[in-house]
Amino acid sequence: MELIIQTHDLHKSFGGFEALRGISLEVPTGSIFGFVGPNGAGKTTTMRILTTLTRPSQGRAWVAGHSVLDDRRAVRRAIGYMPDEFGVYEDLRVWEYLDFFAACYDIPENQRKPLVADLLELVDLQHRREELVDKLSRGMKQRLSLARTLAHDPQVLILDEPASGLDPRARVEIRELLGELANMGKTIFFSSHILADVEDVCSHIGILEAGEIIMQGSIDELKLELMAHREIIITVMDHDAAEAVTSLAGGSGHVVAAEIITPKNGRARVRVDFAGNDEELGALSRQLVEGDILLLGFNEEEKDLEHMFMRVTRGLVT
Repeated sequence: MELIIQTHDLHKSFGGFEALRGISLEVPTGSIFGFVGPNGAGKTTTMRILTTLTRPSQGRAWVAGHSVLDDRRAVRRAIGYMPDEFGVYEDLRVWEYLDFFAACYDIPENQRKPLVADLLELVDLQHRREELVDKLSRGMKQRLSLARTLAHDPQVLILDEPASGLDPRARVEIRELLGELANMGKTIFFSSHILADVEDVCSHIGILEAGEIIMQGSIDELKLELMAHREIIITVMDHDAAEAVTSLAGGSGHVVAAEIITPKNGRARVRVDFAGNDEELGALSRQLVEGDILLLGFNEEEKDLEHMFMRVTRGLVT
């Protein structure tokens, strides 16, 4: 697996406060990597180190093969950075804003006009090109800021809370745009505490808590590691039927645990932790039916990223 971002034992202290405590990250080339953690966990500090804006107190980091300590200019050429605070020159028109940043990256004047047109089309702002930036909605400003990070065609996009403060529709638009950029070959490293945004778009995640990485890897791998058992919810008519389910299910070699849980709509439900495959799950269903149990529901619960995050962080606290 080729890595485009690596950090080794990153520490950062501000006076007596240790914001980062040995961060070691591995971000695969071409991935959409979600950097997940509560506010104050150290996400922004890590990103400021990766973008050469802050020097670590200890440790090393590389972006696109360049050291953030020894080759800062090359790192800046390789990245597009969108900070969590949206800063714009609001007295500029939309096209002027992008033209200005393209010029900052030494893009020749005769190439900037078509570049600006392409960027505006990519973020769906071509119809707003003549408007002043301060007249745009927050969602449009976020898309404009993202377009700015692309002006010099960077390999890596480092985005700090790109969906923060947006309404649901604007968050969906940002997620779709990130997916489109990944399809164009960009590696995207972005932070968020909105877990639904991360799960919908990311291929890999790193979970940060109190300045430490507690888990990282592909979402699918982490789900398998953290939730090895499938959770099946079986709905039956009453408590007696639920007791019969737990008794029969308990005899299956693939059932790790079975317990009656809170009734719903007057019916009884049983939660089964199941370690088998689909065929073995079907066999369990047949076993219950052949045991004369009327099944009103037999559903597998989908485990989302929020469930996984809470499980990991709860384990850390306890």
